[in-house]
Amino acid sequence: MASEARQYFPLANAYLCQDCDSVGNNSMHCPACGSGVLMVLASIFGRTEDAPGAKLYQFPAIAA
Repeated sequence: MASEARQYFPLANAYLCQDCDSVGNNSMHCPACGSGVLMVLASIFGRTEDAPGAKLYQFPAIAA
């Protein structure tokens, strides 16, 4: 059985593009459409920086 590559990042680094409904981990621009209208998903789920595992990390954006 071949193993599949998986990419993941913490919820605190997940951003929802309000223009095209894509999710990425680049806080500057949407990885799908390039829009700058992004919303942090952790805020939607009521997570705070004090929650375990909610520290912000800088990861390179996932290639589209």
